Amino acid sequence: MKITVLHGSPKGDISVTMQYIRFLQQQFPEHTFTVWQIAQQSRLIEQDEARFKDILRNVAEADGILWSFPLYYYLVPAQYKRFIELIRERQAEEYFQGKYTAVLTTSIHFFDHTAHNYMHAIADDLAMKYYGGYSAAMQDLLQTAGQQRLTLFARNFLAAIASAQATAKAYLPLIPVTHAYTPALSQPPLDPQGRKILILHDALPSQTNLTNMLTAYAASYSQKPDIINLRDLSIKGGCLGCIRCAYDNTCVYGNKDDFITFFNTKVKPADIIIMAGAIHDRYLSSRWKTFFDRSFFNNHVPALKGKQLGFIVSGPLAQLTNLRQILEAYTELQEANIAGIVTDEPESAASIDKLLYQLAKTGIEHSLQNYLQPPSFLSVGGHKIFRDAIWGELRFPFIADHQYYKQNGRYDFPHRQYASRLFAAILSVAAKLPFIRRQLYSEQIKEHMIKPFQRIFQ
Repeated sequence: MKITVLHGSPKGDISVTMQYIRFLQQQFPEHTFTVWQIAQQSRLIEQDEARFKDILRNVAEADGILWSFPLYYYLVPAQYKRFIELIRERQAEEYFQGKYTAVLTTSIHFFDHTAHNYMHAIADDLAMKYYGGYSAAMQDLLQTAGQQRLTLFARNFLAAIASAQATAKAYLPLIPVTHAYTPALSQPPLDPQGRKILILHDALPSQTNLTNMLTAYAASYSQKPDIINLRDLSIKGGCLGCIRCAYDNTCVYGNKDDFITFFNTKVKPADIIIMAGAIHDRYLSSRWKTFFDRSFFNNHVPALKGKQLGFIVSGPLAQLTNLRQILEAYTELQEANIAGIVTDEPESAASIDKLLYQLAKTGIEHSLQNYLQPPSFLSVGGHKIFRDAIWGELRFPFIADHQYYKQNGRYDFPHRQYASRLFAAILSVAAKLPFIRRQLYSEQIKEHMIKPFQRIFQ
């Protein structure tokens, strides 16, 4: 069979993900795996229409399509995202329709589910037959068990193609927002009270709803916020995955473009940051993805700690729970607070006006209060993954992260809770005796759980 591999690592052949593809080529020599370096050659593919059409022809001739990529910021790399946008922009969906497809990723299992959800939805939108996804930890292939599991996944994928296995869609087509939004209400302007407000957006002239929402939001303040269109910045390219920044947070791009200076002088000093964009496929634009990917020069350090973040989105966000979770997780893991999310989905312009005004009001109030919502599973789980990885296998090359984690008490492993462990060990032994176990697991355990709280009310 002919398998087309659309590879999404900016590092191309020398990426970890590519080693998984090479392994499959070795394990299944009777099948042809044609690899296209999508992310590494993204600019060439976009500028050279003949190159783009060569890929489409190969997709059309293939029996199966394998999307492979490393995870970058909860999703695919920005360069890969741009290719997915090109499929829509150039009306090339028909080449993918009806093709069996699977997804292969490498990561440390940090929000790999959101990347797989996204690609499954893209496959459904392209009317492909989605077989499934394989989310590998970066080092899995070095273990015999990992090799066996990957081989079995690929064998089953090939068998599904050969047998025309039935597949089910998981994502319904998006219903776009079609009504126009024009600001209708005028509210008394809010005093920022010294708070630095930054609005980041990527609006195009044709995106009038987004532009009007930005105008209405900015008008909520008595002083004009700093407004920056990401499309006006000189950004030479997306993150290259070179991890040059891992030693001291120095990006390989350096001063070759605007990004580092912009991030350090505009984004970091702001107290309230509004991120605004329109839905492109099932995410924001690849320009926004480039912003997130390039901000990785901060590595796994919360560069926006303590800030108020708000999101203004044009498009059907209510239908995109995966994207909403990404926005919420991004905020939490930055140790920032989400002041609100406003979309143009309400048909009433007055409703949108009120929501935008409330977003501005909440941002100021929470910033003055230094308010942060308590962490949820999104950041607690994410922190533990990073903590363990930086302590262990990623301590090198991520030296800057390791220094930050040591200095800021991030290595909060349970083994330091010696009193709790001793107490639990004693009770665990005591519970083996039936008469003590009956006492421990009676009403006493409920009373014991709330006993520490009683001093609050005394």
